[in-house]
Amino acid sequence: MELLTINNVWMMICTALVFFMHLGFSLLEIGLTRQKNTINILFKNIFIITAGLLLYCLVGFNLMYPGFAEGSSGIFGFAGFGLDAAIAADLAYNQGYTYWTDFLFQAMFAATAATIVSGAVAERIKIVPFMIFVIIYVGIIYPLAGSWKWGGGFLDMRETPFYDFAGSTLVHSVGGWAALVAVWLLGSRIGKYDKDGKPKAIPGHNIPLATAGVLILWLGWFGFNGGSVLSAEPGATSLVLVTTSLAAASGGIIAFLVSTIRYKNLDLTMFLNGILGGLVGITAGADQMSPSDAIIIGGIAGAIIVFAVAFIDRLRLDDPVGAIAVHLVCGIWGTLAVGLFGNLASGAQVISQIVGIASYAAICTASTFIILFTLKKTVGIRVSEKEELEGLDSHEHGISAYADFGLREH
Repeated sequence: MELLTINNVWMMICTALVFFMHLGFSLLEIGLTRQKNTINILFKNIFIITAGLLLYCLVGFNLMYPGFAEGSSGIFGFAGFGLDAAIAADLAYNQGYTYWTDFLFQAMFAATAATIVSGAVAERIKIVPFMIFVIIYVGIIYPLAGSWKWGGGFLDMRETPFYDFAGSTLVHSVGGWAALVAVWLLGSRIGKYDKDGKPKAIPGHNIPLATAGVLILWLGWFGFNGGSVLSAEPGATSLVLVTTSLAAASGGIIAFLVSTIRYKNLDLTMFLNGILGGLVGITAGADQMSPSDAIIIGGIAGAIIVFAVAFIDRLRLDDPVGAIAVHLVCGIWGTLAVGLFGNLASGAQVISQIVGIASYAAICTASTFIILFTLKKTVGIRVSEKEELEGLDSHEHGISAYADFGLREH
């Protein structure tokens, strides 16, 4: 019982850290976008965590962990609605943590996927269609996709199982694929591209807030990855925290060096996204890597960020916060890295990782397109030109984030 208590307390601490990441995402998103849309972005992020918790309680948890029967296809299963049936069960249902702690820890992950989309579509999406999308994506698509690996589904049944320790694909790419489709369907912000199609910078209004957001996210990742050990076992948790931090540091340093060489300026936002890219990249294999492996994986992720941001801009996909480059591109890289570095490195593992990446790409892009295209053709998903130019805060919320400070939009 003492061991259970120690493990369970660690898992609850990690749950709190992952919850804290939602503040980090909020600050990062508002910092990298314009003042006139601050309330709108904060509203979306608060909706995501509140609705996400309720949806995961009612449907998601039992959809993600259905207990696939022997001989099942491992594609779809559902253990029933709600959590109340567990009240009569033995709550110490394994040596690591209670049923309730397991639910809450996993629920924090579920909401993260939709938060990734929030940043990518910032400043021009209608809020009600976005909320409808969140309800379907977090309530159904994320847990269904998650069941394929973490719920013991078909990707876990392979002779060489697909491996994703803490969610480079299951969380970050699931959000990244949705962000990619959403940005494509929405179109770019007014003024983002000139008449020749060349991208123009639309500076964020508060880079100090964005910086604080990234540091909060880095701290929260100790719970994101550290909690994925699913116990407080000293060796495993300590290694995971070390590999996580080294990959973040390496990603940031390499991103700032590469961007400085390429653009001849010291770009703080690229530095920040490099840190996040390193964190996303190590997440799939944080428990399988040596410190040297983590530095290499994070460094490659940092370099990828610089080129991915430029490539996405050339495609005229307007992503105000770099979410697609960070969460999708580096999520794919981190997932592939499991087969190239560390304890699981092998050709068979690389193939299994590719199968997993392709499976999640298929369900996430198809489902996002169906949801958002339907909304686009019915209620519409983009605000009017007038609303976009004047700001979503005044039109959709009737309030300014900084009314008492007399700040002006530039």
